[in-house]
Amino acid sequence: MTEALNHKDYDLLLDLVKTRSSVRSLKSDPLPEGSVEKIIEAGHWAMSGANSQPWEFIVVRDRETKLAIQEAYKEVNIDYAYWMEQQRIPELRHPSFHLKGDPYEQIEHIKSRAKWADAPELIVVIGDGRRQWGTVMAGHTFGRDQSHLTDGLANCCQIMHLAAASLGLGTQWITIHIQEPYRRILNIPDIYTIYLIIPVGFPAVEAKKGVRRDIEDMIHYDMYDPGKFISNEGILDYLAGLRGKTLEKYRVSYGEGK
Repeated sequence: MTEALNHKDYDLLLDLVKTRSSVRSLKSDPLPEGSVEKIIEAGHWAMSGANSQPWEFIVVRDRETKLAIQEAYKEVNIDYAYWMEQQRIPELRHPSFHLKGDPYEQIEHIKSRAKWADAPELIVVIGDGRRQWGTVMAGHTFGRDQSHLTDGLANCCQIMHLAAASLGLGTQWITIHIQEPYRRILNIPDIYTIYLIIPVGFPAVEAKKGVRRDIEDMIHYDMYDPGKFISNEGILDYLAGLRGKTLEKYRVSYGEGK
């Protein structure tokens, strides 16, 4: 006899996954006591290589420290990301970097968007790669050094974003490309990887449901279906179309062209 599936719990999970989105405008209102700790509690149950649990968390509440982190992000990460995007043809650039006019004016405009220091609390997720020494050696070879570390941190962070959404809170995924400024500001030892900054707060805007590719295009049964293979040219067409669909959303979100 085949056991029945628990559709009720699945429906709750699917609804949460579908409604979670990055919220780029958060209220500065204080969070209820223990909110961030609940989010971290959920995240710390994530999967990790050999159950090494490499994550640690710095909860930043001090206003001046939050502003210092945001300023470092503007001056280092945004500059780096902007000039990297200029190496793409315009229709393939990330929508948030898809602007017109003088490049330096564009950079200042992009920097002005970063207001996540207004969030009442930030979670800075860091990882200790030494805890991955216990995992299989194959996880450290073939050009994938520390892959189990980043896999585990990604698992942890995804769960935290979902936990925040379940509490009615908004979050963002602030990727760290250049780590040194944050080490100095937060006194983080060199051995740690600074993986992510998660601003947490009550949403100041209504969250929008995400859009995903048709699931039928992604599933293959028993073996890969060559009829679903896309050429390089097809991928570029797909990316250009994806940029076109999301560009208007970014313009509305940031008050451009409306």
